[in-house]
Amino acid sequence: MAKRVSKDDFEKEVLQSELPVIVDFYSDSCIPCKQLSPILGDIEDDYEDRAKVVKVNINFDEELMEKYEVMASPTLVFFKDGEEKGRTRGLVKKAEIEEKLVALL
Repeated sequence: MAKRVSKDDFEKEVLQSELPVIVDFYSDSCIPCKQLSPILGDIEDDYEDRAKVVKVNINFDEELMEKYEVMASPTLVFFKDGEEKGRTRGLVKKAEIEEKLVALL
């Protein structure tokens, strides 16, 4: 299961990560977010040693949501070497997520 991060550990877990990171900006009340969760779990399992997935709850971490200009949930932001390399909005298929992730590996 993806680790939940906040503004307190975002830099360490995401920006300083040696692995590419998918950040899932989500809300507990968001149905598409709940539908995306098992897909991200599969990706986390499939790419266990090559990438990581973390979650940011936009209800509790508005500062991060604003900093990364997240306008809707779910939004996936792909980071490598501390920089944003891509994003998706809404419920997307596993293949689309994998395509963006593989490009970072």
